[in-house]
Amino acid sequence: MIILRFLWVAAVLAVSGCAQLPARAELPPQQAHAPTDTSRLDQLIGPAEAARPGQSAFRLLGDGPEAFALRAASAQLADRSLDVQTYIWHDDLTGSYLALQVLEAADRGVLVRLLVDDMDARAKNYGFAALAAHPNIQVRMFNPFATREGAVALAFEALGSFGRINRRMHNKTWIADNRLAIAGGRNLGDEYFGAAEGGNFIDLDFAMIGPVVRDASASFDAYWNSPLAYPMTELSPADVSAPQLDVLRARLAEWKPKARESRYAASLRDDHIVRRLVEGDWPMTWTADYRFVADDPRKAEGAFDGAEGSAVIAALLPEMEAAEETLTVISPYFVPGAGGTALLVGIDQGGGEVRVLTNSLAANDVAAVHGGYSRHREVLLAGGVELWELKPVRDGGSRLSLVGSSGASLHTKAMVVDNRGLFVGSYNLDPRSTALNCEQGVLVESEALARELEALFAAQVAGAHAWTVTLEDGDLYWRDGEREESSDPDAGFGRRFQAWLARLLRIDAQL
Repeated sequence: MIILRFLWVAAVLAVSGCAQLPARAELPPQQAHAPTDTSRLDQLIGPAEAARPGQSAFRLLGDGPEAFALRAASAQLADRSLDVQTYIWHDDLTGSYLALQVLEAADRGVLVRLLVDDMDARAKNYGFAALAAHPNIQVRMFNPFATREGAVALAFEALGSFGRINRRMHNKTWIADNRLAIAGGRNLGDEYFGAAEGGNFIDLDFAMIGPVVRDASASFDAYWNSPLAYPMTELSPADVSAPQLDVLRARLAEWKPKARESRYAASLRDDHIVRRLVEGDWPMTWTADYRFVADDPRKAEGAFDGAEGSAVIAALLPEMEAAEETLTVISPYFVPGAGGTALLVGIDQGGGEVRVLTNSLAANDVAAVHGGYSRHREVLLAGGVELWELKPVRDGGSRLSLVGSSGASLHTKAMVVDNRGLFVGSYNLDPRSTALNCEQGVLVESEALARELEALFAAQVAGAHAWTVTLEDGDLYWRDGEREESSDPDAGFGRRFQAWLARLLRIDAQL
């Protein structure tokens, strides 16, 4: 990576005329629409809120179909506004179906704001531009590329703007009528909802109602009004057209019968939680002790040094350091670095039991990240930290959940402290989340929710799903109750080489 970056710099010096992103035009600030008592969600949720002043309600969404269904149902129920912030939005079955729900909501008069990070969205420029042609839909790209198509143009722009483009908006929030919010680790696409035919991500969200939704909306507004949030009408004005919207509408409509015929749709029809949602019965945990945290969007402009701009880690560190009994960490991209390793070992040696679940090399979709993690593995284990690594393949049955799926990879970002408090968000325990990407999350004090997340953790680290990693006489071992391995299990040469190279080059700051 260091060599490649040097070559990038050299190429920049040799290339002139690379595309540069101009400053965004001045736009009047916008704020989320305040709740009223007129929409269907107002009438479903308002009385419950009024009965518990100062409290908010939370539900863990570990089940992919349920997480999808809540998004789809809230879009169908919205009457006033729909705000969606995401890192990735795929044009597959679930992604297209959600886009159709957004479009149909706008047809009903719902005011829609879509804020998408441009790293993935650039390849879908025409689709997002088409949505922006709807009079009730605004679309903005966060930290966009100046070029809107072409791999060569993309490469040259990246060469000239690496420092900016390397910083991304990783936040994920779905807010309907400023009454219901869903936030956590999920992007929008089949593998995040357990609907992919191949590999799926094991993920987790919070469904939320109450004042915390207004906190989520305030965070959305901060990013929406950021100078790095560019309207599609400015980035690609020629593609924001009514004919383009008609083409997109017809294509999205084709997904309806496909969705009805799919195994995934059949599982949704059997979901009792969805029926309870539609009927207005909300199985959630209420508490007044919570905190929605999000990084300042200026972090993506390079306005802060190192961890200075991470509001998320600033909120998490005191919670982690206060652990007296147990600290449970779930992080798919786990690169603790020397400082994080010392923190976790210190907590363990101070009397707290520290347990970490991350991806195995075979399950990690970014092998280089495993290289950064593995440099600290022996020190963690020697210091008393317990480690589990998720296996890549398991039999999850017809329903997909936090317990696993065929070809699964961990994508959950969560933490439990002393069986009393928990965190769910987009933040990985790694340098990229801390110093480069914008992140967010929710901290909640609730023994009931903490126990629920601990139960999910216990199920996930069982031998059928994960390897227990130990250090014995200086050697590493992976065990699952039936097998024992002395090197990263089930990982091919290519993955091993990538992890080895990342470990050798010590590129933790980019991971």
